[in-house]
Formats: sequence, C-alpha cells, structure tokens
Amino acid sequence: MREISAIRAENVQTDWGFPDFDDHEGVHLFTDPESGLRAVIAVHSTHLGPAAGGVRFWHYADPRAAITDALRLSRGMSYKNAMANLPMGGGKGVVLAAKQGDVISTAQLEAFGRAVESMAGRYITAEDVGMSEERMKVIATQTRHVSGLPVGEGAAGGDPGPFTAHGIYLGVKAAAKRALGADSMQGVRVAVQGVGSVGGSLARKLAKDGAVLTIADVDGARAQKLADEIGAKTADPAEILTLECDIVSPNALGAILDARTIDQLQCKAVAGGANNQLAMRADGARLFDRGILYAPDYVINAGGIINVGLEYLGQGDRAEVEARIDRIPARLIEVWDESDSTGDPHAEVADRIAQRLIGRS
Repeated sequence: MREISAIRAENVQTDWGFPDFDDHEGVHLFTDPESGLRAVIAVHSTHLGPAAGGVRFWHYADPRAAITDALRLSRGMSYKNAMANLPMGGGKGVVLAAKQGDVISTAQLEAFGRAVESMAGRYITAEDVGMSEERMKVIATQTRHVSGLPVGEGAAGGDPGPFTAHGIYLGVKAAAKRALGADSMQGVRVAVQGVGSVGGSLARKLAKDGAVLTIADVDGARAQKLADEIGAKTADPAEILTLECDIVSPNALGAILDARTIDQLQCKAVAGGANNQLAMRADGARLFDRGILYAPDYVINAGGIINVGLEYLGQGDRAEVEARIDRIPARLIEVWDESDSTGDPHAEVADRIAQRLIGRS
C-alpha cells in the first residue's frame, strides 16, 4: 500500500486544476500495485468530529473526475452530517474501477481497508454506490474505522439504503405539502429517476400512498420489472426530467441539474436522494428563479448516514435512528422558511446553515 499524494494547499484549485476544492483538510491518493487498487480519500472537515462518508466503486473515463467526485461528495458529507446534528465531519472514499462492469476484488477491498486504517480514525468509511454489507465486512478485517456492518435486530447500523429511502420519502411528502398544498400523496405525479436500492424503495413507498409514478433507470429491465410490480409507467432515462409532473425525484448519480435540464423541468418541486444534484452552485438560483421548490440533497438523504453514524458512535438503537430520520422534514421546512423570509435560493440557505455549523461562516 502506497499513499502517493496528500494535498493540503490553497493552490489545489488553481495549480492542480480542481475548482471543487473547498479548503479541504486533505486529499489522499492511494495505490496498491499488488491488488490493482487506485483510490481517493477526501477529508473536507473534521470540525465536528471524524470525517464520515461512504466509499463508492465506480469507473471514471478520466481519473481526475474521481478526485472531483471525492471533493464534491466529501463537502456534501460535511454539510449532511452537520444538518443531521451528528458529531461527525465530512469525508468520502472513491475506488476506481479499471473499466465499466469491473467487480472489485477481495484484495482491493482489503487494500482499501488498510488505506482507511492509515488515516488513524480521521476518516470513517461505509457503504455507497458499488459497495455492500458483505464488502464492508471485508474492509473491516483491515480497519475498525468502518460502519454499515450487519447488526442485530433493533440495533443501529447495517445497510444504509432503506434508511436513506425512508428519509427521502418523508422529504418528498414534505415537498408535496409545501409546493402543492397536498395532505397526502394520493394522485401526486412523481417522476423518479433511478430505481436502484434507494430509488426503488422510495417508489414502492410512494406507490402504496397512491402517487402516480413514472420511473426511469439506465437498467431498463429493472425499471420495467418495478413498474409492473407497483403499477407505474416507465420513461426513457434521457426524458424523465422533462416530463410534466408535480415532483421530480432524482435518485441516481449527481450533477443532473444544470442550465439545460433546469430549463426543461415541468414540475413544482425537486426532491430526491442523489448526491450533488446541482451541477454548479449557480444552478440552485436557476431552480429558485423558476419557482421550483428544491429539497437540498444533503438534507433529504441523510437517513443512511444517521443510521451508520449512530452505529459507529454507539449512540442509540434503531428507534433512535428512526426518531432522527423523522426530523428530516422539519430541517427542510427550516430551509424553506428562511428562503421565504430572505428571498435567497433554497440551496444557498442550506449551504449557509451548514457552513455556520462547521465553523466556516
């Protein structure tokens, strides 16, 4: 295992060419020639506690995009943990797949565990895209700084996906109430982008409430199977954001809301679990200027980190996790209320609150 770079310098933005560097405390690049591991661990802030955030396994056409992803995601985790009132900072791990469709090996998982261990507790990892409970167990053979492991009934921890989905579900209902005046989801038209573990669970919950769903996924067979199960329609993934509906719910990868897609939206609200939905910070203002209610992603999708965070900290059981997730709508309402009173975009208000909480206001 070799750490090939640890960067903490203001010139990362300019000399290194990473505009998403946001005074990160460290950007660590690891390689393990024996296993083939190439990984990034970005630590944005430890102001509130150890930097917590999952690790994703993904193929990037340009390795520099993996660093950008880690920078953006780790900043989002700082904000997410702060807004969820967790005594944890923000970090993120990215393991690079050599090519599309690769499967991460046991040796690579072990090597990543050693990379986490070398951070001496400054970074706490957990499950994210391309990972699983079983893969977390392998990582945990090399470091104790890991969460999202299988736990006993009633305990905090385990797969964060269902907890993430439940928080998003509560947030979507809050958005429907705020934007539409709807007291229930009966008849509310929701376009769900991405129906994997989180998006699929969300769609099932909304379908039970009588929402009118259109779903899309890059895996067309998966989308059709779920549509048949819950009585939803399917749409082309390239068109799901343009459909006339009440709420758009992005639950796939990020950076999908930009000048072009925002101009094409035909909805009253955007409320979904994808991280970093805004391609640029200016896109929050674009949504606001169009009169579209926005549920900031790191507020609405905090259910998973609440679960694995309390697991790692040993603070509370599943009942405590659920009680904290139930507070997600109240945090969204706080953002929306301040936006109404100041006239500032929802995304800017959420960032301002989070920055104040991590001592960067």
